[in-house]
Amino acid sequence: MSETLAHSGNVDDSKRTWLIATSCAGAVGGIAAVVPFVSSFQPSEKAKAAGAAVEADISALKPGEKMTVEWRGKPVWILRRTPEQLAALSTLDPQLADPKSERKPAEQAPAYARNATRSIKPEYFVAVGICTHLGCSPSDKFQAGAQPSLPDDWQGGFFCPCHGSTFDLAGRVFKNKPAPDNLEVPPHVYLSDTRLLIGDDKKA
Repeated sequence: MSETLAHSGNVDDSKRTWLIATSCAGAVGGIAAVVPFVSSFQPSEKAKAAGAAVEADISALKPGEKMTVEWRGKPVWILRRTPEQLAALSTLDPQLADPKSERKPAEQAPAYARNATRSIKPEYFVAVGICTHLGCSPSDKFQAGAQPSLPDDWQGGFFCPCHGSTFDLAGRVFKNKPAPDNLEVPPHVYLSDTRLLIGDDKKA
């Protein structure tokens, strides 16, 4: 009798150990299955390249500074313009090829950015950083004044080193330059004062 009970106790211990081991293995397997499932809610690299919206934190951007994010495989600039830079924009219209972005309005900017500053908030300028001539990326030339390859009355803007096209700080191309159009303003929306969503202007 005692031998039978002792034998039964050993069987119970074995079952208990087996159940614990099986439960642990199941839990690990469950976690391994859930992690990729949760990750699938984030846009994949392929989705980002295809045009998924990209969020940018602009809280650290100071007046006169620019940051770059990638959207659809392109560089998108976010420039925080100073009051002086904004004031200079209104004086440049006679020098620009298309000051009001009238040539290809739907391609150049969404309706809410077809204004003097080509922006939702005048302080912030958002543009695709690719020259409309042959696809080079212009360089920052924010400092006003005479500089190599720039006019003496330069008010700040962008200079394309490939073929010499120049753009003001609203991405508008100057006259008699190879670039045919202004820089593109992508769809975007402010989620808050410090968060900007690029590639989707329907979310608020």
